[in-house]
Amino acid sequence: MTQEATEIGTRLEMFVDDELIDRIGGGASLRLHSPAMKELALVTDRPWEGNMCGGYKTYFHDRSGFRMYYQAWNGVIVEEDGKARMQEAPIRIGYLESDDGINWRRPSLGVVEFEGSTDNNITFDGIGTECKGVHGFAPFKDTNPACLPEARYKALGANAGVWPLKLYALQSPDGIRWSLMYEEPLAVKGAFDSQNLAFWDATRDEYRAYVRDFSAKSLRGIRTCTSPDFLHWSEAEWLAFPGAPEEQLYTNQVLPYYRAPHLFLGFPARYVERPWSPTIEALPEPAHRRLRARVSERYGAAISDALFMASRDGRTFKRWDEAFIRPGLRPVGSWAYGDCYMGWGMLETRSDVTGAPNELSLFATEGYWRGKANAIRRYTLRIDGFVSLHAPLGGGELVTKPFTFSGAALLLNISTSAGGGARVEIETADGCPLEGFGLDDCVEIIGDDLAFPVRWRGDLRTLVGQPVRLRFVLRDADLYSYRFALAERERG
Repeated sequence: MTQEATEIGTRLEMFVDDELIDRIGGGASLRLHSPAMKELALVTDRPWEGNMCGGYKTYFHDRSGFRMYYQAWNGVIVEEDGKARMQEAPIRIGYLESDDGINWRRPSLGVVEFEGSTDNNITFDGIGTECKGVHGFAPFKDTNPACLPEARYKALGANAGVWPLKLYALQSPDGIRWSLMYEEPLAVKGAFDSQNLAFWDATRDEYRAYVRDFSAKSLRGIRTCTSPDFLHWSEAEWLAFPGAPEEQLYTNQVLPYYRAPHLFLGFPARYVERPWSPTIEALPEPAHRRLRARVSERYGAAISDALFMASRDGRTFKRWDEAFIRPGLRPVGSWAYGDCYMGWGMLETRSDVTGAPNELSLFATEGYWRGKANAIRRYTLRIDGFVSLHAPLGGGELVTKPFTFSGAALLLNISTSAGGGARVEIETADGCPLEGFGLDDCVEIIGDDLAFPVRWRGDLRTLVGQPVRLRFVLRDADLYSYRFALAERERG
């Protein structure tokens, strides 16, 4: 029976889920890629910062520059009556600016007083007078056409230090000076002791939020809800991960992918709580690990890394079980609960290779709870480079489900070796090669390009609106994404 065709028009499609995949054969497989470690973007060594900074951070492009928000937070283990406990400072929100998304600076904002001076980069310090700062603050620039000027920037934030935590809606005209949108907490179900975030979903014309909660089995997880106005929210539902093992997820970091906003991408922190053992004792920095364990065993034995997941409806996700970022081969600043927490956001930045195209910059925490400061490190990834269709030199292939498209050219984000290559066949919805678009009609693809135009003997414009399948045949190659375009010159 012929499958119903999905209309994709000219939108970018990636291999981050199985929605358009019919079958994979030969030696081909889907491969999750990890970003490359780059330089430290920030060491949190100012008096108002500390060793628990950067666990929750947000970054985005705004006008001609870039913004980053991060928690400025410090924890010290103190001894009292023979017992150890964690003494935590109030959670403030620090603010950074950058011209290129790579090199960051702390502007003096003059907004929040710290130790008698406003000469600092603190942009917000809490909700009300009884709380100890703000928990899970994640700002965004609201692109809703109905957005009021005084609420051009919005955020969710919880009243840190007052249990149970409650979630509030905040607004700002400039992303620097913040106030409550509404005096009362939002009617959203959750525990909120993580980076709770929300954004305007322009594809679906609604606000969507992702918040932290605990399941009936006391496992850490994620709920989502939607709103027409940022104040009144639907019932928060648990995310679903069909076929994936049960994991504890601390953060979520979900956002629409800027090149394919019909796809939600997420980078949750996987929290793994283990009992104290010789294996834990053998991890880096054992003395400090033992000290943290005196406060709570999980502070010393729990560890975390970063995962990757994707969704088309915002609730049901394909979650890749392998780590997106591992703690790594490092003697310090790794393998502890709080490390590898990804930030919320994604920046397109220049490559450090002359002449190479732009790449994606992502940021993650390291060195959590160590000494007097920790760090935020930049990582880079090929544009669209989260998951590829990979085939060895022996070859492999993937056939899509039927779809309809618009445009006059098919562009591939693809990388081959010198000895490898790729061809694309266009088939009918029933799987028969179309005249002029078979494998033998396709010019072999060799190279490395973000938007390589595929060429056949036939004219692609004759197939617009007709249900078709694509058959990708690869040898020693990785295919990251594909898109139909109005012309070959539409690069990227």
